[in-house]
Amino acid sequence: MTLFQPPVLGGQNNTRTVGRNSQSIFLIIFTLLMTSGIGARLAYLQIIDGSKLRQRAESNRIRMIYKQPERGNIFDRNGKLLATTRYPRSVYLWPMAHTKPSWSVVGPRLSQLLDIPQKEMETQLEQAGANSSTLIRIARDLNEAQVTALKEYENELTDVEINTEAVRYYPQGRELAHVIGYTRELTAEQLKKRKSEGYRLGDVIGQMGVEKAYEKTLRGEWGGQQVEVDGAGRPLRVLGEKQAKPGNDLHLTIDVELQKTAEKALGKRNGAIVALNPNNGEVLGLVSHPTFDPNIFSKQTLSQKDWKTVQGEDHPLVNRALSVFPPASTFKIVTTTAGLESGKFSPNTVLQTYGSLTIGGTRFGEWNHAGFGPLGFVGAMQWSSDTFFYQIGKGVGGPKLIEWTRKYGFGEKTGFEFSTEEAKGLVPDETWKQKVWKMPWTVGDSINMSIGQGALQTTPLQVAVMFAVPANGGYRVQPHLLKDNGDAKKWRKSLNMKPTTIKILRDGLRKVVSEGTGKALNKPTIPPVAGKSGTAEAWNRGVKENHAWFGAYAPADKPEILIVAFAEHSGGGGGSVAAPMILEVMEEYFARKHSGKYQKPETKH
Repeated sequence: MTLFQPPVLGGQNNTRTVGRNSQSIFLIIFTLLMTSGIGARLAYLQIIDGSKLRQRAESNRIRMIYKQPERGNIFDRNGKLLATTRYPRSVYLWPMAHTKPSWSVVGPRLSQLLDIPQKEMETQLEQAGANSSTLIRIARDLNEAQVTALKEYENELTDVEINTEAVRYYPQGRELAHVIGYTRELTAEQLKKRKSEGYRLGDVIGQMGVEKAYEKTLRGEWGGQQVEVDGAGRPLRVLGEKQAKPGNDLHLTIDVELQKTAEKALGKRNGAIVALNPNNGEVLGLVSHPTFDPNIFSKQTLSQKDWKTVQGEDHPLVNRALSVFPPASTFKIVTTTAGLESGKFSPNTVLQTYGSLTIGGTRFGEWNHAGFGPLGFVGAMQWSSDTFFYQIGKGVGGPKLIEWTRKYGFGEKTGFEFSTEEAKGLVPDETWKQKVWKMPWTVGDSINMSIGQGALQTTPLQVAVMFAVPANGGYRVQPHLLKDNGDAKKWRKSLNMKPTTIKILRDGLRKVVSEGTGKALNKPTIPPVAGKSGTAEAWNRGVKENHAWFGAYAPADKPEILIVAFAEHSGGGGGSVAAPMILEVMEEYFARKHSGKYQKPETKH
């Protein structure tokens, strides 16, 4: 019996089928499942998610290159250019194109040719981000030597571009710095706050003055190009373009010739000169000294020398026309108004004046230490008698004097466009004194306030608004810079004063110039002037040096210009220091406006 039969060579078919059929079925099912899964995924990617993926692929191939708009021009009331745009050459980099290998060549070479720290450029690229399609400016205002050097090394400087750029330029320079202001690249903090408004890295923004106040009007709208790029992010061709929309031009109420004269009149003194149309609040001139050159802020970086010019101990960036100081005797306009409008004193009131008065145990002196004998309101204004107005302040009382101080606009902003730069000032009252000094209001506080001293703080612009009230017949005006040729009623509010009060104010202010402390303005080169001086006690670094004030308007019977001059810590009186400044400005103004009647005096050499 044979126990084992060897297979026959030549291959007879194996008839075994158990297990083989199940393997085949498993392979078929597995293949079907895999095919179905891949098909489903392909269908999902193509049908469901296809548009999103196509958009993502397209965005990797197509980029937007944004184009900054040109800012609007700024003109004075007569069409003279105050701010415009120039087109220097600047150097730009493509952040997406500068990978580490290429930057190791480009970075050091640019740093050498442009004298810019390499780290500074790297910081800008990092802020933009490697995928940014926006050109990043790293240098501005190239000179011819720099342009030539960059062209010599252009083989090394791949993806570095030299383009013209719109840069702000101020033809009048220092004379209008505090009016026009300046533009500057946004800081990182500003960019965070304003990114939602469409601002981008390297964008400029108004930082002060008109440039800041009318930023939205001047800025315009961004444009840009839709560009196809290669795998390295380099631009290949322009697919579409939207033109940037330039900002709107502005026409101001400023008279640039008057502004220049006021700047010259103020000279080297720290202080301010404000000129208004008293009938509608148009600001004709606004000068603050020390000043600065706003063109330095158009540079990419400020030199140490530039920084010193704007960071000096006298604070040249501070607009003194909008800063606070005690108004001194100019404030007697308000005290007169409060006395007459309260009913406590009649227009015919006559009071004896003295060398000094002792009230509440405190001695209050007269400025001439002798007094002027008996005076009415007009005579008291003419000679600026302190002891007369002490008696008015005491008789009226603190609440009524404070009420009229606020009605004249003190203690709040005037509504002028520079809201972030303008100080409110301070009108002290019972609440303020209790909070700050833990003491009640006394008659001595009313007496100090009656002559514009004590804790009272006002700006030269607010003082100009005060002078406009008697000048225009009893209206408080809102000073403004935008020329709109609108109705004067839009810019003024009646204080509902008695006609007799207005007449006494106007008569008194005229007497100041014709026969009193303001004779420096009683000249044939200008029409009749009405005004008031002020000399404020003040301390400067431990040394007592007066502030000098003078406010005036002309012609006295039908005013068309009002000027306030203020000299900070100048020493001397308002009539001797500040009034001559006003004379210089008025002579220029009336010689130009009324050349047939008034002649500007020849300059003495």
